[in-house]
Amino acid sequence: MDQEEIDKVVLAYLDKRGFKQAGFAFQQEKQQNSKGSNTSSTAQIDPDIAKQILAFSEVDSPAQYQEGYGKLRSWAYSSLDQYQHELVRVLYPVFVHGFMDLVAKGHIQEARSFFNSFRGDHDVIHSRDLQKLEGVLSPSHLEEMEFAHSLRQSKVNIKICKYSYDLLMQYLHKSQSITIIGVINEHINFNVSPGQPSSIADDAEFVSLFGSGQDAANLINQKEIHWGLLEDSLEEKLEKTSNMDSEKGDGELREGDLEENKKRSVDGNKQGNSLKKLKKDKVSNATAKASRADNVTVSGAPRVKPELPLPVIPIEVEHSILEDLRNRVQLNSTALPSISFYTFINTHNGLNCASISNDGSLLAGGFSDSSLKVWDMAKLGQQSQNSLQGESELTPNQNMSSSNVGGKSYTLFRGHAGPVHSATFSPFGDFLLSSSSDSTIRLWSTKLNTNLVCYKGHNYPVWDVQFSPMGHYFASASHDRTARIWSVDRIQPLRIMAGHLSDVDCVQWHANCNYVATGSSDKTVRLWDVQSGECVRIFIGHRSMILSLAMSPDGRYMASGDEDGTIMMWDLATGRCISPLVGHSSCIWSLSFSCEGSLLASGSADCTVKIWDVATSSKVSKAEENKSGSVNRLRSLKTLPTKSTPVYALKFSPRNLLFAAGALSKQP
Repeated sequence: MDQEEIDKVVLAYLDKRGFKQAGFAFQQEKQQNSKGSNTSSTAQIDPDIAKQILAFSEVDSPAQYQEGYGKLRSWAYSSLDQYQHELVRVLYPVFVHGFMDLVAKGHIQEARSFFNSFRGDHDVIHSRDLQKLEGVLSPSHLEEMEFAHSLRQSKVNIKICKYSYDLLMQYLHKSQSITIIGVINEHINFNVSPGQPSSIADDAEFVSLFGSGQDAANLINQKEIHWGLLEDSLEEKLEKTSNMDSEKGDGELREGDLEENKKRSVDGNKQGNSLKKLKKDKVSNATAKASRADNVTVSGAPRVKPELPLPVIPIEVEHSILEDLRNRVQLNSTALPSISFYTFINTHNGLNCASISNDGSLLAGGFSDSSLKVWDMAKLGQQSQNSLQGESELTPNQNMSSSNVGGKSYTLFRGHAGPVHSATFSPFGDFLLSSSSDSTIRLWSTKLNTNLVCYKGHNYPVWDVQFSPMGHYFASASHDRTARIWSVDRIQPLRIMAGHLSDVDCVQWHANCNYVATGSSDKTVRLWDVQSGECVRIFIGHRSMILSLAMSPDGRYMASGDEDGTIMMWDLATGRCISPLVGHSSCIWSLSFSCEGSLLASGSADCTVKIWDVATSSKVSKAEENKSGSVNRLRSLKTLPTKSTPVYALKFSPRNLLFAAGALSKQP
């Protein structure tokens, strides 16, 4: 190779890399050297330098991507097991950016070949991303497609231990794969940490293709949140009343000791035993209630004030709630809930969603024909009060008994102009909200059986809508990648929460009404401050879109379920996953905590309801995490299969009865 060829190669390389000033300076120096001397300024060329320059000249060769990635892949999968999972993380961003580089340079056929050759390595975890990238068929698509454009403009953050990083650098130096080195330098940031490799299950090791996602999450998750329960809540009032009654009852028993002794002489031990039992029950109830109060205080969450002005609860409704609290069944790993399952049949795949009122007396279904139908369980009688082993049948297309109003089993609500995707009852059952593909939300009265308000604000389909725990306010989630806070008395949203990178698929209120959680197709969950509209937590760890959320009654924990069937328990204070719950084989469509927070019920497309002992699992997970630095995956406490019915909705009643609903699927 003579000097002129080398100069051409160097200029071409500088031009393709965008080093225009360096190329201009190189040309000027070359011209000055040619004027000052008739001979070449470098008569002898080092063979190693010539080889490197030739390698630079072949950087844009499509074969370099296929060969370089193939060698990196083989090396990563053949590395030591201890470091393999960290090294394998590098493959996906190299694969994606290698494919897009080929497309950007016009090598379309080679790009498709490269994509199809190695796609199988990443289909399980990143199937949705790959489906989007399949549509990139020309350089213009990289700019027009928002997803591809955002990837090109950002860097991937990968956390890796120092030894794994050193191994990777040594391999890249020895392989001299200039193409792969260029992709890594341009598109990957390594966060090198001392010590041993991180755990595979560690949620902080999630690789985000959206730039500094993990760094942003770490920064946001340092914000303070007040996850305690509200001051002067009904639970708090009941605890105070119970403690006073207990003290009063003990005093009455002490004053009546003399009479009790007299009665024992006549009635024997019968009366004495009953009084002992009464005293024991009162003391145990007071202790149980006090322990629940202590859980909130000891955990470091003082009572908090509501940031939104909350509605006043009518006296009769307050009495009803207090009565439910007094008669609540205490659940734990040995005392499981009773379950009432409602099954829709003959829906012909038209049922999109189901919702159950707090007390289980009303059931709503949203359909693809834009209709919303509501069943009154009291009118259906005992037919609907069956367990999972004998599912009841709710048939939208047939008349039920003659006792039904209007000769039919349901009340039909018409108003939407598109499929209904979500429905939610107000806490007291007097109102019903529904959301639709027509981008609207409608408020219905279950007393008047009519539509009251149509809320317009979203520009695309609204996937989910949820009433706040106290009513009056509600939150919505949409395809437009935003969540919004509304009040029933205003037609415009009060807050708009924007930050997700894809559809917001589900939304859930915190127990104290000060926060709203959103789950998205971008595989993250965010917690938003209702007053400011700011994101205060980002939960990273899911491998697919989030379909369901649930908040624990004490406000400390959150559960999220995804499309792959994984459930994660999150600590709101730290933003970390404390317990992945593994057992479902398909989408998690519904989650619900028991009223005391000891159990979690999950409903899935795999036609099962699972019960999880989250009170024990959170303690075990924290102990395991402290010992090993990793999170322990836990199995379900009990699995309850349906006949052939995917579970659409779950709801624990105030008395801890579990209601569930789903549509019977066709037999295989």
